[in-house]
Amino acid sequence: MRGEESDVALLPEDAALLVIDVQKGFDAPGRGRRNNPGAEENIVRLLAAWRDAARPIIYVQHLSKNPASPFRPGQDGCEIKELVRPQPGEPVIQKRVNCAFIGTDLESRLRENNLYTLVITGLSTPHCVSTTARMAGDLGFKTYVVSDATAAFDLPGPDGKTYDAEEIHNLSLVALHDEFAEIIETASLLEQLR
Repeated sequence: MRGEESDVALLPEDAALLVIDVQKGFDAPGRGRRNNPGAEENIVRLLAAWRDAARPIIYVQHLSKNPASPFRPGQDGCEIKELVRPQPGEPVIQKRVNCAFIGTDLESRLRENNLYTLVITGLSTPHCVSTTARMAGDLGFKTYVVSDATAAFDLPGPDGKTYDAEEIHNLSLVALHDEFAEIIETASLLEQLR
């Protein structure tokens, strides 16, 4: 009915979608078990909504300095996955460390364009997603991390035990929640765009 308002708060018009390190190297053999196999499909859904609404999209690509890394420039693993490939005019910021703000123009680019809300997706939750979200929160950006548009891998701990990808993913989000970022799911976020 006209005049009725949704219970869902609308996402600010300045919300930029950040797609972090969705690169082919994450599919390399030996990477380990991963949680959330539908993360890329959810990123595709978000990209479509952002493009339809003419909202800003920024890609981040990791360029490893490690000669053995599949993310080293010149390797196929360094390339952004076809499923989420940037369209012409969508910027790609290249980084050499986990945080997308370190050694890049991401912060100045956002501020110069009056973009103060970030919606973070990508790989992997405990590494580049988490470090970027923490820095974004500390820099004063309103930050959202999309829980089902991010993923983690099994990881060995200092105790020699292998920790489950789902547990790592969930604990990474718990550590971010309400301290650095708001944790949200794709469906809820799409509802906020309407």
